[in-house]
Amino acid sequence: MNINREIIIYIVIIMVGIIAAQHMNVVVSGSMEPVFHRGDIVIIQKSNFLGIQEFDPAQLNVGEIVIYNATWFPEPVIHRIIDVRTDGEGRKFYVTQGDNNPTPDQGPVYPEQVKSRVITVGNQPIFLPRIGYITLWIRGL
Repeated sequence: MNINREIIIYIVIIMVGIIAAQHMNVVVSGSMEPVFHRGDIVIIQKSNFLGIQEFDPAQLNVGEIVIYNATWFPEPVIHRIIDVRTDGEGRKFYVTQGDNNPTPDQGPVYPEQVKSRVITVGNQPIFLPRIGYITLWIRGL
């Protein structure tokens, strides 16, 4: 009976770890400084996590920090929404920009491109400073 209980505890710990890991993202550039630095790990919500919509990517606001699949860059980008607009076909899109970048990102960001958003308390994003450097080193970034 004691062994079964230990196995269940280990399974629960592993499942919690997997779920927690899926809600973290390592910052790979300095584009969001001074809010985040390279190697920080941000805590995120996903637009689709195992079929569960944790937030609606069509209902984002100026100031929110999102992770999206860019059309102009091969990796997901983490930047702040600086404007919400509508294109010529009436479709909503976001204008994004890194806090440390002098100009907005190259193209519009449509809600379907948004994969995650950074969780904030008040206006302060939740992150773990610098502990993502190991991941950057392993990935050769």
